[in-house]
Amino acid sequence: MNFRTPHPFPPVILDDVRGARKMLSGVARMTPMEGSRHLSALVGAPVHFKCENLQRTGSFKLRGAYVRIAGLSPVERAAGVVAASAGNHAQGVALASALLGVRSTVFMPVGAPLPKVAATREYGAEVRLHGHVVDETLAAAEEYAQETGAVFIHPFDHPDIIAGQGTVGLEILEQCPEVRTIVVGIGGGGLAAGIAVAVKAIRPDVRIVGVQAAGAACYPPSLAAGHPVAIGSLQTMADGIKVGRPGDVPFELVRELVDEVRTVSEAELSSALLLCLERAKLVVEPAGASPVAALLSDPESFRGPVVALLSGGNVDPLLMQRILTHGMATAGRYLSLRVRLTDRPGALATLLSVLTVADANILDIGHVRTDPRLGLTEAEVDLHLETKGPEHCEEVTAELRGAGYLVTE
Repeated sequence: MNFRTPHPFPPVILDDVRGARKMLSGVARMTPMEGSRHLSALVGAPVHFKCENLQRTGSFKLRGAYVRIAGLSPVERAAGVVAASAGNHAQGVALASALLGVRSTVFMPVGAPLPKVAATREYGAEVRLHGHVVDETLAAAEEYAQETGAVFIHPFDHPDIIAGQGTVGLEILEQCPEVRTIVVGIGGGGLAAGIAVAVKAIRPDVRIVGVQAAGAACYPPSLAAGHPVAIGSLQTMADGIKVGRPGDVPFELVRELVDEVRTVSEAELSSALLLCLERAKLVVEPAGASPVAALLSDPESFRGPVVALLSGGNVDPLLMQRILTHGMATAGRYLSLRVRLTDRPGALATLLSVLTVADANILDIGHVRTDPRLGLTEAEVDLHLETKGPEHCEEVTAELRGAGYLVTE
């Protein structure tokens, strides 16, 4: 669906993005572009990854934060800056402030991953843990700004932030001049808006597709209403795009310039993250993998060459472990079964021999004898197996049933 409507006074234009790029020279890296043979085969055209997960601080956020803080007056700089974030924006503000000699205070949720808290402190920010959800953390940061005079650095709702993020778009056009589609994750909209400003001004024929997590998709209802709409429930592993309301400034640009906004499921995000790790050898956080999830869900709908923006790689190791397990299960790489057998000596060994023939790797096994559903001579075995895909799962199950076992998935 095309959401464009005319807007006579765009808050950010191409010259702003070009000015931001000059400001970021020597600060932000020109991140690499990597090809994906697997996705290229699915799409039927070249697919490239723009690797902002390899940017300083691990995400694109440094770009906008630096441009915003660099644009402050001497009086504003002297007052310091304050931000609220669960991770990427926090680190971007911390490093940008350190590079510019500005004092920074960053509010983070109490449950923020420890590696992100530690990194933000190491970049030079004073970290204050407050609230259990981002809205509470944001309110604390805004209150601090009012009390101290520190300048609040919003993660996406400011023209300077958008101009800084838009420098990614200029790099994409230089690194892949033949690009026809750019796929980018959307949270508040700052990154998508900035890229759209830069790309559409130079190459209006390039299609820009935004991607949101289905459990935190504030843009579809907002675009339908014609103005930002807040959604109540936010349920997604993709913290980087877990935003309940579009920013006022980026919303106008997204509505005018972004061709389409799609949503992806949690299972699709897990599969995308697994693909990035296994096939591309790239560590990507769920939000950064959202464009890959969109490509996997409907590859034939994208006109190539395609550039998928991997916006960040700051993923907590514990979350990564859970996501990979989920992704492997979604891909048919894990199989959980309950098998009923006769409780006699050697019965378990016989069962395991069947699994050996089926070439299934046992990850975990549990033996149940006391369930009242079982007969006096029966037992059940809970099996967690590593398999080779959906077809292998069916083969393993069929092998067990063919051997006379009662199998429940």
